[in-house]
Amino acid sequence: FRRGAMSGPPAAATLRRWEREQAQLQASVVEEDTEEWQKDSSFRGLERVGGVDLSYIKGDDTSACASLVVLSYPALEVLYEDCRMVAVSAPYVAGFLAFREVPFLVEAVQRLQQEQPKLKPQVLLVDGNGLLHPRGFGVACHLGVLTDLPCIGVAKNLLQVDGLVRDELHREQIRSLQREGDTFPLTGTSGRVLGMALRSYNNSCKPLYVSVGHRVCLQTAVRLVKSCCRYRIPEPIRQPDECFPSLGVTPQLVAGAGQPPRGAGPLEVSVSVRLPRIGPLVPPCPATFALQLLGAALS
Repeated sequence: FRRGAMSGPPAAATLRRWEREQAQLQASVVEEDTEEWQKDSSFRGLERVGGVDLSYIKGDDTSACASLVVLSYPALEVLYEDCRMVAVSAPYVAGFLAFREVPFLVEAVQRLQQEQPKLKPQVLLVDGNGLLHPRGFGVACHLGVLTDLPCIGVAKNLLQVDGLVRDELHREQIRSLQREGDTFPLTGTSGRVLGMALRSYNNSCKPLYVSVGHRVCLQTAVRLVKSCCRYRIPEPIRQPDECFPSLGVTPQLVAGAGQPPRGAGPLEVSVSVRLPRIGPLVPPCPATFALQLLGAALS
């Protein structure tokens, strides 16, 4: 599976509209803790943590797997899983990934709320970025504002924005992370801290890049991501991968993940998938998504 890039860029008018919608929704992002469990050192009161992802079949830019998993906390056992194949029509444009992916993730959350409301997650970990974004409004922010759920961006690769680059200084900072739980801030040339690099597992020197999505502060986001890690990748994002065989996908067909950096081509990415069955290819509901965008912008 990979995060693909469809041919045929959108019209300039579409990009301008997307920019306006991002700006309107970005004004609703809350960059601080809003829940009582977030303020407790051991996250007392947190019982359900969700993870979402949308990943593409290798060699096919229009068929993807949208997944949502909910785990118990702190046991990190699967409580709910939903995955279905979807037909993706919007093209991939750097900085506008949410317009390609978020409609399917919103619908997954809506299905959960309708079918199993008691299992609604109290926070979502998103395989992607939040404030760590060219306009400060990545997938985790977009999904958080539309669902009004606390969201955290968890990326496996550094998105190079605001002067952040994978240069020798960055590699030296990574080497300074000696043990799991060590971090360093991702400070842009603007002086703003856009996220945190986290060494999440002693046996891996590759950091995660954690950023605020919505209704959580950066320090809480980092603590929660670390507490959800049994290995390098937090369980709400990693756990569903164990069901690849049920999809006829072998580990050799799956590669590392993350939102593509600017100027980069398509990246091979891991998939958050766990399900008893796969539904038919379905498009997102444009009317539902449009209403959500309008409601969020006006709220």
